Amino acid sequence: MNILLREAKILDPHSPHHNKVVNIHITEGKIAGIDKKEHRADTIIEAKGQILSPGWFDMRAHFNDPGNEHKEDLASGASAAAYGGFTGVAILPNTTPVVQTKGNVEYVLSKSKAYLTDIFPMAAVTLDTKGEDLTEMLDLHAAGAIAFTDGDIPIWHTDMMLKSLIYLQKIDGLLINQPEDQLLTRFGTMNEGTVSTVLGLKGMPTLAEHLMIKRDLDLLKYAGGKIHFSNISSKESVSLIKKTKNEGYQVTCDVSIHHLIHTDEDLMSYDSNYKINPPLRTDQDRKALIKGLQEGVIDAIVSSHGPQDEENKKLEFDLAGFGISGLQTMLPSLLKLGKELEPDIWIDKVTSNPRRILKLNSAVIEEKQTANLTLFDPKTKWILDDKTNQSKSRNSPFFKQELTGKVRAIFNGPNFQTFE
Repeated sequence: MNILLREAKILDPHSPHHNKVVNIHITEGKIAGIDKKEHRADTIIEAKGQILSPGWFDMRAHFNDPGNEHKEDLASGASAAAYGGFTGVAILPNTTPVVQTKGNVEYVLSKSKAYLTDIFPMAAVTLDTKGEDLTEMLDLHAAGAIAFTDGDIPIWHTDMMLKSLIYLQKIDGLLINQPEDQLLTRFGTMNEGTVSTVLGLKGMPTLAEHLMIKRDLDLLKYAGGKIHFSNISSKESVSLIKKTKNEGYQVTCDVSIHHLIHTDEDLMSYDSNYKINPPLRTDQDRKALIKGLQEGVIDAIVSSHGPQDEENKKLEFDLAGFGISGLQTMLPSLLKLGKELEPDIWIDKVTSNPRRILKLNSAVIEEKQTANLTLFDPKTKWILDDKTNQSKSRNSPFFKQELTGKVRAIFNGPNFQTFE
C-alpha cells in the first residue's frame, strides 16, 4: 500500500528535515520520499498543522498478563500504547507467574505478534523477584528478554546485585533497578515532607532512593558492567547519577512523566489516583528532574503505566494500591510542560534514547528507512472517558477531564493505524 502524509511538520533532531513541513510518501512499509511533491497514493492522510516524529518507545509499563488480566492484558495494553503514540513498549516482569523462564518470555513474544505496537519482555533478575536467587539470565537473553529487572521490587540483596552486574557483562546485558530501600519506606504512602505531615500520612523519604543509588553506583565502579535506574524522583538522585556519568561509567536513568507534571501537593485531596511509587515529590525535586533532562543526565521519560482495578484504588488513601494508568495520556502530559521542556528535548527521551539504551534499531525520519512513525496534533482537545479509554483500568487523575494533544496515527513498517 502507498500512503501519502500531506504537509506534516517533522520533529526529529536527527533528521535533515527537522522542523520542515513536507510530504511523506510511504510504500511497502518504507519511507520512499520526503519532499514538497504530490505523490500518487492509495491512502492520503491530511497532516497540515500536525507533527510527525519517530515512533515513540516506552521503557516501563505493566501489562499484567498473565495473572492479572482483569487490570490489563497484552491486547488492551497494546491498544492503549498505540493510542498513546507508542510503536514499541518494554514491559515489566511482575506478572503471575513472574517472567523468569524461557517459556514466560516466549509467551509474551508469541502473543505480541498480533499487535501493531511491538512488545518487548523484560525478565526478572531474581526468582519470583524475591532477591534471593538469580534467574538463568543468559538463557532468558537467548529467548528474547530485552533487559533484566525485578520491576517494582528493588534488588535489595547486595550480593545478587553484584553478581548480576558481573554475569550480564558476558552478553552486554542491561540491569535495571528501581532504587528504594524498602525498610525506610515500609508502610509509607507518599513523599515524606510538609504535605505528609499536614495530611497525617506515613512518609517515604528521598533518603531511601539515594542510599540504593549510592550502593549500586559503588557496585558498578567495583564490578563494571552497566546499570539503568528506573523511576528516579529526587534532586539528590540526579546529582549522584550526574557525577558518576561524568566519571565515565555506564549508567543511564529514566523518570516517569508523572514526576514531571505533578507534586505531593496534588495529594491534598487524598485522591488515590495520584498515589504512586516512588511517590510524587516536591516542586523543587520536579524542577531538578526537568533540569536533569535538559542537561542529558536523565536519558528517558517513561509512562510508568500501572493499571489498577477499582477494588485497589477506591479505598482509603493509605490502603489504595500504587499506580497511574499513563500510556494513553503521555502526549497531553508532555505538552503540559510547555516551555519548561521544549519538544526538541523531550522527543529524544521518548524515541531515540530508549532504543539506544536497549540496543534496538533507531527510528529515524529519512528516505529508505522503515516507517516507524508517530503523527500527532498538539492542539486537538479530547476527553479521557469510558468511550476513549483503551486500557482496562481507569486509574488516571485525568479521567473525565479535557486534554490537549491527540495522537492521529502510528506507522510500524507495513502496518499503520489512524485515530479519530
